[in-house]
Amino acid sequence: MMTVKQLRAFMAVAQTLSFVVAGERLFLSQSALSLTIKSLEQDLGGRLFTRTTRQVRLTPEGEALLPLARRLLVEWDNTEDELRQRFTLQRGRVVLAAMPSFAGNVLPPLLQQFRARHPGVNVTINDVINEQVLDLVRDGHVELGITFEPTADLGLAFMPLYQDRFVAVVPASSLLAQQTDISWAKLLVEPFIALQRPSAVRLMLEQHVKQLVQTGYLPQEQTVPVAFESHQLATIGRMVGAGLGVSVVPALCRGQMFELGAHCLPLQAPVLDRAVGMVTRREHKLSVAAQALYDILLDSVQPAAPDTGIGATLT
Repeated sequence: MMTVKQLRAFMAVAQTLSFVVAGERLFLSQSALSLTIKSLEQDLGGRLFTRTTRQVRLTPEGEALLPLARRLLVEWDNTEDELRQRFTLQRGRVVLAAMPSFAGNVLPPLLQQFRARHPGVNVTINDVINEQVLDLVRDGHVELGITFEPTADLGLAFMPLYQDRFVAVVPASSLLAQQTDISWAKLLVEPFIALQRPSAVRLMLEQHVKQLVQTGYLPQEQTVPVAFESHQLATIGRMVGAGLGVSVVPALCRGQMFELGAHCLPLQAPVLDRAVGMVTRREHKLSVAAQALYDILLDSVQPAAPDTGIGATLT
């Protein structure tokens, strides 16, 4: 099998038609260069040069190899240069998946930091529901995912970033918005606007309400009184803002809900919270670019103040 070393030796001799000059160009002794050419000829099955005491010439087979060797070496050098730039973060690409609540509210300023440090690295974001984030990482379609902590062992490693406490979302013009907080019992008598299944937020909400019923915090007949459903948090915010009902969302969406005309309130105990963090394939080494983004996320997202327990702050 031809090697890059053999091809470089062949090209040097073919261009100079001199083993002496080619050896000087490659910093090889004439005997070492001759052995390299001989090894290449043995690998290919025939002579590439004819030599006399006065001159060196290419054989017809050598003439045929010359343009192929030139192209292969150019491609090799280009590949080597591209990989070197990727390792030094002069260029590259990162593909990640993030649940929409994080992608739309927390990720943009972090990507701004990443872009400032590594302007040559492109980032592709898949903003998909929690379950799809896990699937994309597990199947190797993306290197890095940002999601709630998985409840089952999916062969993924989870690195927590912060604990996100869920908040109530009510119309800004309603009497509920004038309160400092709200109980689950009072919230769940209102028409409820929920994310459609299989959203992890929807499933966590229903499980939490079920636990509140089982522990006596809510009446036995209490369920989530869903009046409207949507796939998008932005749509839920607009519907709440329009006075169609109330909802419960991760606290990291508070800014988005405010912009959409809704108001967020802390929920009284028992609180609903869940760790938000990064998922990667277990035992899989991240690319240099993905590791750089991973480090920025790990360094930049800090827990909220203990007295509120909600949301995340960026350093």
